[in-house]
This record gives sequence, structure tokens and C-alpha cells, in this order.
Amino acid sequence: MKSLLKSCTVLASVLSLTTVTVAQEPLKELVPGEGALSIVAWAGYIERGETDKNFDWVTDFEKKTGCMVSVKTAATSDEMVALMNEGGFDLVTASGDASLRLVAGKRVQPINTALIPSWSTIDERLQNAPWHTKDGVHYGTPYVWGPNVLMYNTKAFGDKAPDSWNVVFEEMTLADGQSNKGRVQAYDGPIHVADAANYLMFHKPELGIKDPFELNEDQYKAALDLLRGQRQLVSRYWHDAFIQIDDFKNEGVVASGSWPFQVNLLKADQPIASVFPKEGVTGWADTTMLHAESEHPNCAYMWMEHSLSPKVQGDVSAWFGTVPSVPAACKGNALLTDDGCKTNGFENFEQIRFWKTPVSKCESQDECVPYHRWVSDYIGVIGGR
Repeated sequence: MKSLLKSCTVLASVLSLTTVTVAQEPLKELVPGEGALSIVAWAGYIERGETDKNFDWVTDFEKKTGCMVSVKTAATSDEMVALMNEGGFDLVTASGDASLRLVAGKRVQPINTALIPSWSTIDERLQNAPWHTKDGVHYGTPYVWGPNVLMYNTKAFGDKAPDSWNVVFEEMTLADGQSNKGRVQAYDGPIHVADAANYLMFHKPELGIKDPFELNEDQYKAALDLLRGQRQLVSRYWHDAFIQIDDFKNEGVVASGSWPFQVNLLKADQPIASVFPKEGVTGWADTTMLHAESEHPNCAYMWMEHSLSPKVQGDVSAWFGTVPSVPAACKGNALLTDDGCKTNGFENFEQIRFWKTPVSKCESQDECVPYHRWVSDYIGVIGGR
């Protein structure tokens, strides 16, 4: 065991993107931590009870390990990549449109799953998922996952819930007698191009789109044209969940792609609901990834193990409206309840097209438009070009 503890202590220096040190036996007890842990995370992912005392999965971790947690909130995947490129962080909760970019950029390192005793409890659908596994090597620990839902104001839509994304892509008069123009939002991130492509897969099958993240030039142009039309309707491109919440409360916004997090917070006192439209949805499966130059690898490994406990998984999922990566969290959690996993989409996994980084060498066709084009062109769309 002494040799195992030593191997964990120096893990950050001996692991590389091409070489993985595998422990001879699973870690059976916590190793001494370095006293600190810094995490880049989505808003609401690392809670210590400051917003609601019932949601705190940091305090006990700090008491048990001595690893004092600091969190840098990031609003987009691109911001997460930028922060990890700058360095100074140990972990990041990366979505699929960032994770392989971090691997390719050598900003994260392979993880030793033998040092994470709860690895075997992870949902089999996620254990070898392509957004954190490359050539059989794991570059992170699954955290939670969920859909990008259509959030809407029930008063604006009357008795009938919207069943299509057309309410944010096409101008129309809503049930309240007013146009949707200036009352809808779109996501402020290049990955939103995939939402347009997902819409076109259903409404323009002649384009031949098989994967909304793998677009040839003609398919990509059609998606950009749809987004340029949407630009005439959008009141704001959102990336801050709390600003979107305020816009639905106070600025007359009635429909947008969103996360269950905003839906859950708003529907407590607002006429808000959400749906899976007929075209389907994109979504995210987030991975806790270890920085290639982490200064606190012991604390990082202890956090990854902690993050897989059914209690933490259930609490995170109840707070954010996500689905746990550990199915055991679906039963017996007072905050999530036994119906929470089904409500949040546990059975809809196959219907979600999970975020991934667009690359030129794609699987569904010979050549695809790479992500750097999505970035520059989407900036142009937002700017009215």
C-alpha cells in the first residue's frame, strides 16, 4: 500500500497523454491530500450550501480530507478550455464539446481508474463514452448528464405546450396574440450550430444530415442560414444561467433552449415549463478531468471518488436537474426522490445528441467543417453577418 500511496502522490508527474500508470490494486483508503483543490465548473455544479443549505457536497469533503475547495465558474465550454490553457487549476467539469479539445491540447491527463474505487458503479452507458475516452484511455470521471430542453412561458403558449423548436427559429404569433420576435433567446456558444442542424435533420431530410456535429459545407451553410434568420428574433444570446432566469422573469422572454437548472429554479414561482420537442434535443454529458499539471493530484483523485458517491450524485442531480452517472443515486435520495431520474431523463439517453467537438475528419462523411469555423462564423451570426 505504501508504494500505491507514493504512486498517487506523484501521479501528476508520471502520467502523460500517451503513458498510463496502472495501480496493482484499488485504493482502499484516502491518501494524504495537499490541502487544496481548484475546480473549473459550470454554475451550480459545486455547491457548499450558500444558496440553499440543503445542497452542500463540499463541506463534508473538506472536513474529511483537508482539501479546501475553490471554484471558478465558467459560463461556456470555450471559457473552460481557455481557463485550462492558462493553468493553475486541478479539475474541470468539461462537456463533450470541450473534453477532446483538452485532450488534444494536452491540457488534461489520463486518469488511473484503479485509484477511484467507485468507478465500477458508473452507468455502463458512460464508462467508455467517446467524449472522455480515446484509444481505450480514460481522460476523466463521468459526473452528470442532461438535455438542452425547450423552456417556455405557459401563459404565452396557452393551454398547448410547444412541440417544435420552430418557436425559436421561425417568426410566428403565439397563443397570447403576440409575435415571438424579440421574445426568444439562443445559446451564446458555437455549439448552437448543432441545434440548428438538429432542427434541419427533421425538417429538411434532403440535406442528408446524419449527425448535427458532423456537417459538410452544404449542410453547414444551411444551418448558418437558419441561424441568421433566428438572429432577427433573438432578444439575447444567453450564456449566464442566472441572467436567463432574470430575462424570463422580468424582460418578457417566453421561449429558449435552456438547461433543467433554470427550469427548476424558475418554475417554483413562475409560469414556466419545458419539453422535448419532436425534432429531439442536443445535450451534455460532463466529465471531471484532471489538469496535466495539477498541483494537487491527491485531492483531485479524492474529489473524483467523492463525486461518484450516490449521495453527491443525487444531490447534484436534484439541484441542477441532471441525471446521475451512478444509477444507485436514483433510489433513496431525499432531494432527488425516487422519481427524479425518470423526470430528469434517465430513460431518454438514446434520444439525446450529446455535445462533441466538430472535427474535419468525421465518421458520417468524408469531410466536415471543423470547430474553429463554427467559432468564427457563429460570432459573425451574432454580429448580424
